Amino acid sequence: MSGRVHPRAGEPATAADLVDVPRLVTAYYTERPDPGVPAQRVSFGTSGHRGVSFDASFNEHHVLAISQAICDHRRAHSVDGPLFLGADTHALSAPALASALEVLAANGVDTMISAHDEYTPTPAVSHAILAHNAGRSSGLADGIVITPSHNPPDGGGFKYNPADGGPADTRVTAWIEARANELLAEGLGGVRRMQAAAARRASCTHRHDYVDGYVNDLHSVVDLDVIRRAGVRMGVDPLGGAGVHYWGRIAERYRLDLSVVSVEVDPTFRFLTLDWDGRIRMDPSSGYAMRRLLALKDDFDVAFGCDTDHDRHGIVTPSAGLMVPNQYLAVAVDYLFRHRPGWPAEAGVGKTVVSSSLIDRVAARCGRALYEVPAGFKWFVEGLRAGRIGFGGEESAGASFLRFDGGSWTTDKDGIVPALLAAEITARTGSDPGVAYQRLTDELGRPFADRIDAPATPEQKRVLAQLDARRVTSSELAGSPIERVLTRAPGNDAAIGGVKVVARDGWFAARPSGTENIYKIYAESFRGEGHLRDILAEAQGIVATALGAGG
Repeated sequence: MSGRVHPRAGEPATAADLVDVPRLVTAYYTERPDPGVPAQRVSFGTSGHRGVSFDASFNEHHVLAISQAICDHRRAHSVDGPLFLGADTHALSAPALASALEVLAANGVDTMISAHDEYTPTPAVSHAILAHNAGRSSGLADGIVITPSHNPPDGGGFKYNPADGGPADTRVTAWIEARANELLAEGLGGVRRMQAAAARRASCTHRHDYVDGYVNDLHSVVDLDVIRRAGVRMGVDPLGGAGVHYWGRIAERYRLDLSVVSVEVDPTFRFLTLDWDGRIRMDPSSGYAMRRLLALKDDFDVAFGCDTDHDRHGIVTPSAGLMVPNQYLAVAVDYLFRHRPGWPAEAGVGKTVVSSSLIDRVAARCGRALYEVPAGFKWFVEGLRAGRIGFGGEESAGASFLRFDGGSWTTDKDGIVPALLAAEITARTGSDPGVAYQRLTDELGRPFADRIDAPATPEQKRVLAQLDARRVTSSELAGSPIERVLTRAPGNDAAIGGVKVVARDGWFAARPSGTENIYKIYAESFRGEGHLRDILAEAQGIVATALGAGG
């Protein structure tokens, strides 16, 4: 991403960089959100409600209100099966899990917490929901994952996965958000709650072995036998995340040459190097955050890392170092659709509107339909369940794909499975995914991509999010005729919350930031770095003109 890189990016964290965990947890219990302040209300984005306790945007009151709203939603929609509850390693996740359990138990919800209080990755929760619901038409399960994903250590997050196992769609989240904010405005008067110790002893609170359920089923989605027979040497850095104890079990269960470079868990994440902006961020797609594993890249045939809730992957190869997410997504699609004969013939490729067009070219060569959707993994859920999407991936390194037999594996992002797929690719082809990417670009063209941020007022952001395609009046983009102007995704006709402008050999997309007074421009060229810079420069002018016309 273009932009100002902090002078200490990639350096080890110092004491001054670390969050004060006691103060953070104290703020979780003592700060009270003001429902009249928009930034302090419950707000579900693409991955649930997120915030920071110091800012009164993620506190006990939020968690109690959201948990009660989920209980109310379950009753209103006759969801009466178990609820699978997981949490990652962020400092706020343990207190938030305790708060949620107080409400769930008081509402009599059969809640499945981890067998030995292990941290629980997002894909393990999704897998558990789908496994329980397989073949059922009643008593369906759903789930909650407490995580702010790869966000810095002071963050908290809370997301709901309904019976389809994936992130809740906007209809569901709007219901829960409205009810939670209603409860906040009422001072939590409508929240049922019991003491934490009593909630853990409640007859409706049960222990569930997420680790065994997930690990023992991995052979149905990745060819672990071929990895073992080839003797692929693998390294993994869990980045102190929720899958930290899963990797050892995977290595033991399938007898793999898999080294876990660190099993350290610390809510300050003091063992990580600083990200591009000088903050600690558990992002496996960032070369700054992944310095520890990058230093070991030549010790392994392939290596990988995952973010805090293990729903994102980062692939490190001897040939290419850390792969850009779009690069690995294209390699994975190309490989999977040639090595999964049990997948339905109609299974297509799912991608977000800002993912690489190289994926389009791969899908076309494979003879598979392309489903291009807005940002958010929720748009892939139905297709993955029905087998209409064989692989769904986001440019931010989130992906999942079908089992060998064409059945659903997870309907939420899974960082573990794409990571292990990198080892399968290495074992079966004799080359690491970095080499596979070079071959792919030799055959289909090499994309050059970047993202920049541009300033925008709140009103301009509003206009951009609801832009009419007719506001874009330009006929060319960096010397090529514009072929399409999209404000709705071709794959499902859902609003993309911005605009995408496509020419024959390049494109850009512009979307407003949800938290800052900026908009983000994503761009890609198949003609070279200079052409990419031309697209980015012209994109700002095209968007500025459209915003002026829209205002």
